[in-house]
Amino acid sequence: MENSAQSERLPHLHESELFHAIKNPAFRRIGLMGRAGKRSVTQSLVQIAQTINDMGLMLIMDVQTANLPTLDLTEVEKVKIVKRSLIGEICDLVIVVGGDGSILHAAEALARYRVPVLGVNRGRLGFLADVKPDEAAFKLRQVLMGDYQLDHRFLLTMEIREGRDIIHEDMALNDIVLHAGKSVHMIDFQMKIDGQDVYRQHSDGLIAATPTGSTAYALSGGGPIIHPSMDAICLVPMHPHTLSSRPIVVSGNSEVCIRIHEDNRTQPMVSADGKASMPLEQEQRLYIRKHPDKLTLLHPPGFDFYEACRTKLHWNVHAEEFSLDSDDDITDDE
Repeated sequence: MENSAQSERLPHLHESELFHAIKNPAFRRIGLMGRAGKRSVTQSLVQIAQTINDMGLMLIMDVQTANLPTLDLTEVEKVKIVKRSLIGEICDLVIVVGGDGSILHAAEALARYRVPVLGVNRGRLGFLADVKPDEAAFKLRQVLMGDYQLDHRFLLTMEIREGRDIIHEDMALNDIVLHAGKSVHMIDFQMKIDGQDVYRQHSDGLIAATPTGSTAYALSGGGPIIHPSMDAICLVPMHPHTLSSRPIVVSGNSEVCIRIHEDNRTQPMVSADGKASMPLEQEQRLYIRKHPDKLTLLHPPGFDFYEACRTKLHWNVHAEEFSLDSDDDITDDE
């Protein structure tokens, strides 16, 4: 994670006279995206849009966001509306309002351009969208003054191949999941890493997660938390039949190949970041490796991954039954 050049030079932005009069913003063309149609999301979209207008910066919104049913664009003074595929190309910074899922959804359109993404959290956890809605205007001004941290997250690419033909391909910021769909049967599959046999496994499936995805589905499956700076892929079995099957962490440059065994009795499915699943047939192969593009997240000053873990995962929270009141202390007389 890198700090901006301004971070050390402007440690006390809130005390600066320039704080509320940004003459040379770090970013001038600001994209604004939102996914869900909840009233809270559209309220934040309007507030942020008004802040951008007040600063005299160019506001750009994609068509899908502009057409959200609960969004009233008459409340926004100036806005340019473009196709979602263009927003990463023409913007210096893109603000995504919603939960982490909204950023996952935006990643596919934005990653190729390396445009930095600032997330305003209107979801539940907020590992990726880490700006609180009531702090959005303040944090945005900090960012526009050049005080921020850049955080480059790698993505995964998946290919379903039959011989030399690519049947389906997709990309994921969090994870690629092999699963049994609606079936109650386990999947029988074999896995190779960089051409070397790893195992044949009976399980409900496999989660291949990036460090970003290690705090998502993979965490629920018993996988480790991996710091975002790590160049690694985590492979987490889902309810394996053999209890000795454990998560494996491999190099981020590894290529994972999965083949469905001929004895398999159910229809395996593959999904990237929770998108529509695709079937994986016995004669096909699933290849998973690092995507050439990265998603650039932008954090306001003070972002701390471990603090986010403490907050989102409720570390340091002690159960009441383990607290000892002074009146209950055991004495030598007892």
